[in-house]
Amino acid sequence: MGEGAKATSNKYYNNKLTPFLSLIDSAGFPSGIQFFVESLSWCDSFPFSDNRHIFPHSKPGPSYPNARRDPGKGIQIKQLNNMALSYLVWMLLLSLVGGLGVEGVGLACNWGTISTHPLPPDITVKLLKDNGFNKVKLFEAQPGVLRALGNSGIQVMLGIPNDFLAPLASSVGFAVKWVSQNVSTYVSKYGVDIRYVAVGNEPFLKTYKDSFLQTTFPALKNIQAALIKAGLGEKVRVTVPLNADVYQTDSGLPSGGDFRSDIHALMISIIKFLSDNDGPLTINIYPFLSLYADPHFPVDYAFFSGNSTPIVDGSISYTNVFEANYDTLIWALEKNGFPSIPVIIGEVGWPTDGDSNANLQYAKKFNQGLVNRILRGQGTPKRSDAPDIYLFGLLDEDAKSIQPGNFERHWGIFYFDGTVKYSLDLGKNKTLVPAKGVRYLERRWCVMAPEANIADPNLTESINYACTYADCTSLGYGSSCSRLDTRSNASYAFNMYYQTMNHQKDSCKFSNLSVITSINPSQATCRFEVMIDVGKHDTRATSSSAGVLQNLAIRVIFVLILIIYGGVC
Repeated sequence: MGEGAKATSNKYYNNKLTPFLSLIDSAGFPSGIQFFVESLSWCDSFPFSDNRHIFPHSKPGPSYPNARRDPGKGIQIKQLNNMALSYLVWMLLLSLVGGLGVEGVGLACNWGTISTHPLPPDITVKLLKDNGFNKVKLFEAQPGVLRALGNSGIQVMLGIPNDFLAPLASSVGFAVKWVSQNVSTYVSKYGVDIRYVAVGNEPFLKTYKDSFLQTTFPALKNIQAALIKAGLGEKVRVTVPLNADVYQTDSGLPSGGDFRSDIHALMISIIKFLSDNDGPLTINIYPFLSLYADPHFPVDYAFFSGNSTPIVDGSISYTNVFEANYDTLIWALEKNGFPSIPVIIGEVGWPTDGDSNANLQYAKKFNQGLVNRILRGQGTPKRSDAPDIYLFGLLDEDAKSIQPGNFERHWGIFYFDGTVKYSLDLGKNKTLVPAKGVRYLERRWCVMAPEANIADPNLTESINYACTYADCTSLGYGSSCSRLDTRSNASYAFNMYYQTMNHQKDSCKFSNLSVITSINPSQATCRFEVMIDVGKHDTRATSSSAGVLQNLAIRVIFVLILIIYGGVC
């Protein structure tokens, strides 16, 4: 689920070369690519009669009359050399564009940071790029994270926490300030490719008891106004990530879909506003929660294998809850006059621990099925166009609230340190690869001392103390460490506290019950962690090194182009 819990009609930003154009903008060239055209307009020998032809894949013009220096002598040798150099330059440009990850289908995911030992932003961005993720959803504007995403070629959906909804709703000035500090600055100064601002996160969850009903829509409108004021209204779109409980079906079938009666009017107002401003509707769908909440829920129906007994709705048969849930929303939209508004799946995934159904096998099965759909560009029976789908999540987060369940800290497709949990086929013979350059605390663990007695009256209190300040959710029923004996249970709790406290002095002293060891006590499915040494990492994240290199290369290529065409004037 989210930290509290793409589609656009703008053709320019759907252009294949948009990442390239944004890099040019961030390189400091006025008006981006137009600078290049204007710089060459004085050159009579420039062989392109139309701005379209600066892109090699554009439709060619009928002739190139200006290519001849002397009409009577034909194209001179010098011009042939320049043409060859031009071809080389264009090939370099195309290779750069390919390096930005715009070829083929990219993946999208949620990057949460509620962790006692977060993976450094620069390493995380490299992890994203190494695994083919070209879109990321953030839950708040963290400077280090945003700087690391600069010039990375990764598109960003930037979230606003629910706690900000009230001040944003009450003051357009506050919204203007927020956009200036968290959007404009990072777009212009750091080259962050922010495409969406997500206003709130699942604000209409029933568990919030109407806390955000009065503030979400006004906040949305004020953020939109602030984006327009900042000159970003055509580039950055607004949305509101909503939980799937905002719609329902009384018949139990997708065709019965409509919005909840208590928020129906509000939902229509928000959707109309999004539609009027070319913003998408963002919905979070969790098949795992259907299984978690109902012990009688058919397990196969939660996955994409097609083995479940189908749910028949008219001429359509549904074999998985994801499609049925999504199409329930599409029916609700159609009934209320919004048949074509773009929809983004803001969160969907499967946890790997904290519950008997939250395990590596089920997570791999679900996420592989999901990735396969993404790679195929597969839609649903009611809407054939595939939505953008953001996997939830990238990394485990050991400091999240476990109010929804112990599984809440284990949604990552990677462990907290970027270690691969299970293999995923990403297409083109690619699988998940781990994070590189991670530095850890010393390989030491805190365990129950061999001479300590499990009948010691202080043992239970010591375990409870450790688990109050550290993550012991893996010890729960059906979890990865649930089969440990009493001594190993204590060792796990002691070690999690020891690691969380960064091996501080006295952090492995539990009433003479514990001792430090250099022997890894991990057992079978139960991992005894060693935490990231955050002190060894430079937390002052800068723009992506790959993006900086591409930026520099583009500058060099532009100089070459100017030299080439300047030389034939």
